[in-house]
Amino acid sequence: MHRISLLAIAIGWGLTTGIALAAETDIPAGPDAHWPLTEDAQDSSGNGRHAENHGVVFDLAAPDGSHAARFDGESAFLEVPGTLAPAFRAQDFTVSVDIFVEEPLDDAPGDILTSFDPDARRGLNLGLATYSGVGNSQPNYRNLYFGIDNGQLEPEWTDCGRPGNAVLVFGFAVHEGALYAGTCEPLEGEAGHVYRYDGDGKWTDCGSPDASNAVAALAVCNGSLYAGTSWYDTTGSALPASPNTTPGGRIYRYEGSQEWAFCGALANPETGESVTLGGLAVYQGALHATTLKKDGFGLYRHAGGSRWDYCGNPGRRVLNPCAFNGALYMVSYDGPGGPFRYDGKTFSYVGGSISPPISQDYSFAVYGGLLHVSTWPEAHVYRMNVDGAWSLVGRPAGELETMGMMTYNGKLYTGTLPSAQVYRLDRDGAWTPIGQALDTSDNKYRRAWSMALYRGRLFCGTLPSGRVFSIEAGRNVTCDHALGSGWHRITAVRRDNRLFLYSDGELTGSSAPLNSAAYDLGEGIPLRIGFGAGDYFNGWMRDLRVYLRGFSEEELRGL
Repeated sequence: MHRISLLAIAIGWGLTTGIALAAETDIPAGPDAHWPLTEDAQDSSGNGRHAENHGVVFDLAAPDGSHAARFDGESAFLEVPGTLAPAFRAQDFTVSVDIFVEEPLDDAPGDILTSFDPDARRGLNLGLATYSGVGNSQPNYRNLYFGIDNGQLEPEWTDCGRPGNAVLVFGFAVHEGALYAGTCEPLEGEAGHVYRYDGDGKWTDCGSPDASNAVAALAVCNGSLYAGTSWYDTTGSALPASPNTTPGGRIYRYEGSQEWAFCGALANPETGESVTLGGLAVYQGALHATTLKKDGFGLYRHAGGSRWDYCGNPGRRVLNPCAFNGALYMVSYDGPGGPFRYDGKTFSYVGGSISPPISQDYSFAVYGGLLHVSTWPEAHVYRMNVDGAWSLVGRPAGELETMGMMTYNGKLYTGTLPSAQVYRLDRDGAWTPIGQALDTSDNKYRRAWSMALYRGRLFCGTLPSGRVFSIEAGRNVTCDHALGSGWHRITAVRRDNRLFLYSDGELTGSSAPLNSAAYDLGEGIPLRIGFGAGDYFNGWMRDLRVYLRGFSEEELRGL
């Protein structure tokens, strides 16, 4: 660290007295790379780490009028070639950047910075996790994440317990530092609940929004947690019929403790009144909902209070909405299968090029900037290319359905039926099972159904055991609060065998300890700004700095 004395002397012209102001400030030594990102992609550190520009705009002012680099969320990014990029290796480091993410968005904010070799699973990932269409739920909304890896993976999943009497963990949502789970509890006298995870396998009951047998979807919108209820037909999962036939199709807002405020029921004159919920997601700043069964099927937009505007339907049921590149994508349970796209006004069928054809599609994930979808009955995963055509990404061996999917610390993961196994995509056509099967019951269908990113770990909910499991790939830290709109200074630090994540100078999370020797992040890996394993960044960015040392708390204040 350099210690610099700053002396400011003000002398009034023609006055006989002067005023001297003195201050001493700790300023860290210069960065190993510094991209101001106000006019171009040049490195101002003197180390020549200039970035190649792939469509980033520098002459479009941020909403507050300031100069910054504009990333469009679809294809724009900067890349520093591996020969010029900082070599992170096994040493401590600090990455600091200002980002501006608008609200509302019709897209996920995406990745901020990556230096990651997907084949070796080696490098670092930094971004904002907004995952919708992960089954019925939106488990993460504007959650900062920072991860490193060098081919490390826990050998087995950790059992995080069973929420209540769940036979199915329908979905998750991370809200205000906590992980919430919605359940199906189908027996006589039971109802679907929402539970909050307290760690060590313990769950706190947050109540039943209504008397139906399932809370089928969770999502965070405008700072509140919402739950959608459903009547779930358990026979579709080879379980006994539920004696609880109370209809759902209603949406509620969490008020704390076990209190829920009614926010309306899904119904319209064209298709009737819904008894089931088929998904929740935020699009263009509003909560959107779909249905599972034919009753009341279609897309709805929350208009405030208990009012829902009916947005129509494309002639088939649409479920599990996912916001991507300006539109809302939805799967369908009606043949011939394949997703639909909604642009805020009209529907279009975009699944026609899927081959071999599918009966149903299930879940979405964005990986490598492209939309992926999981399917039934042969468990194929497909990728939608830039031209809109779908490519086959492969099939986890012997499975019938790929279910919840999520990009986590640089790789794509999916759960399956009937073995309740989670697989990692290592390359097209190559899916690797990780850990143990998550449900070992003798039921015909065992499902690894739902996923979420929480406390730096990948969580997965199951059927019919109704248990939750978690695993960590590499070492990770997350901020489990939604990042608001406007400018924020984001800082990721590897220091003293841990990872630390800061937002606007405040520590928002730290990782478990790591073995430094096991986390040599290598060298010669390109550094990508505004693009990573997940999605392209959608927003403005400026003053990106990389230091090949881990800043102390005191140095961070100086920065």
